[in-house]
Amino acid sequence: MSSSYRDLFVKASDGLRLYARDYGPSSGGALPVVCLSGLARNSQDFHLLAEALSTDMQRPRRVLALDYRGRGRSDWDPDWSHYDIGTESNDVLQVLNAAGIEKAVFVGTSRGGLITMALSAMRPALLAGAVLNDVGPVIETKGLVRIRNYVGKLPAPGSMQEATQILQQVSGAHFPAFGPDQWERMAQGTWHETDRGPVLSYDLNLMKPLELLDLEAPVPDLWKLFEGLKSVPVLAIRGENSDLLSEQILSDMQKHHPDLTALTVSGQGHAPMLEGPIIRAIRDLALKAEASLQT
Repeated sequence: MSSSYRDLFVKASDGLRLYARDYGPSSGGALPVVCLSGLARNSQDFHLLAEALSTDMQRPRRVLALDYRGRGRSDWDPDWSHYDIGTESNDVLQVLNAAGIEKAVFVGTSRGGLITMALSAMRPALLAGAVLNDVGPVIETKGLVRIRNYVGKLPAPGSMQEATQILQQVSGAHFPAFGPDQWERMAQGTWHETDRGPVLSYDLNLMKPLELLDLEAPVPDLWKLFEGLKSVPVLAIRGENSDLLSEQILSDMQKHHPDLTALTVSGQGHAPMLEGPIIRAIRDLALKAEASLQT
């Protein structure tokens, strides 16, 4: 356990053990923030954001960053068909219930944004605000193809330094603004050190549901789910080089939502790293969500 967060383990409804990092004060007046990662990512991706929000001098708040089943420190599922949005949304609800969180601002990167939209339909009162990081109600097929081509198919690195180099080779064109520290953080969220060297921090079976997708067929849009966020303030983040969320869809999201702030991150693709000015924008969104509850 790190000194900046507590380890939280919760049993899912089917008995699998789920893990979350629990940062900051466990009680207080500030709205908590719940962080949901991308398909093959985990709670590591939110460390900088969580530390900043949980130690904010003026408004420290609790931050919960989850590992879905099959990722990070949560159990791998013996049935890969459970790696789906519905099951993972129910897992999130199970963790929040155990943590005693009844209302929060949700920060969802990619798949985490889809789960956030699903939760707005399943449990509308749970959401006080939402951050959608490089995801929206329409997903570009080009991005899905790229994700399917690398999830579970990365070369096995002999060291974390080699792991960083692999990610630069695979994703360098999408993240020309990244420096060494950012590539290292991305690698730390992809592999973890063991006695056998770096090992992927996700179940290789995550690729099986992707392999079943018919990418020749039109991808169904999720505008009805997105409508569920209309009652709360939303921050929509897009990487300038994103191949999953188009500029046009981001523009359409602004037209559909009365209280949506759009932010484009230059020099990054899918999905932008949550650091620097993005952290400040998320903090401002949380404060705005709190103010909305008081009016």
